[in-house]
Amino acid sequence: MVDFVGAGPGAADLITVRGKKLIGEADCIIYAGSLVNPELLSYASGDCLIYNSAKMHLEQVLGVMEEMEAQGKNTVRLHTGDPSLYGAIREQMDALRKRGIPFRICPGVSSFCGAAAALEAEYTLPEVSQSVIITRMEGRTGVPEREKLHLLAEHGATMVLFLSGGMAGRVQEELLRGAYTEDTPCAIVYRATWQDEKVIRGTVGELCKLADENGITSTALIVVGDVLGDDYGLSRLYDRHFTTAYRKGE
Repeated sequence: MVDFVGAGPGAADLITVRGKKLIGEADCIIYAGSLVNPELLSYASGDCLIYNSAKMHLEQVLGVMEEMEAQGKNTVRLHTGDPSLYGAIREQMDALRKRGIPFRICPGVSSFCGAAAALEAEYTLPEVSQSVIITRMEGRTGVPEREKLHLLAEHGATMVLFLSGGMAGRVQEELLRGAYTEDTPCAIVYRATWQDEKVIRGTVGELCKLADENGITSTALIVVGDVLGDDYGLSRLYDRHFTTAYRKGE
């Protein structure tokens, strides 16, 4: 069995209970060494084989999985955050299906959730934004034409950008082509939930300068939207005058 396990956003105690259990039971762990906190490997057994996938290509990763399966052993493929976001797991799962190797997925806490916690923010505020766009700036790897950043920015919804910290200048330009203004609140969250976490707040008009002044080039999320401001409406769910399936309004 191969288990794709979400390692969480960084802090070792933010992995799920199930994820920690699978790590402890694994005969082999292939972890994304460029992003996964190595402290998580302390949950593994003493005789567990450890591979750092940052130094491997896809065929090598699959080769280890095949070898472990042939020996009747369990492999944990440890991905940062939640594996469904920028985890490149589809290509691995399809390859395992072709090889007849069973697999499961254990979800994890994504770094965009860790960033919200660091910002003490709610991404979906009444009367401000009820949508969250998770995306990235086009770089060496392209994005579909309809998902160019300035087109997504036209919605003016809460936006969280992965893999874009080193392109803050281009991000700023694209955001300003959409519904955001120079004064729209934004933040850069560097290494959310890690011990060296850093939160940098400002506006879209300052984004490039903020990144440059703080030396942000990678492992940072950019959060944009008026939910980072102070104006919002109260939730009707807890309004004493609002009737729900569980409570009659006054």
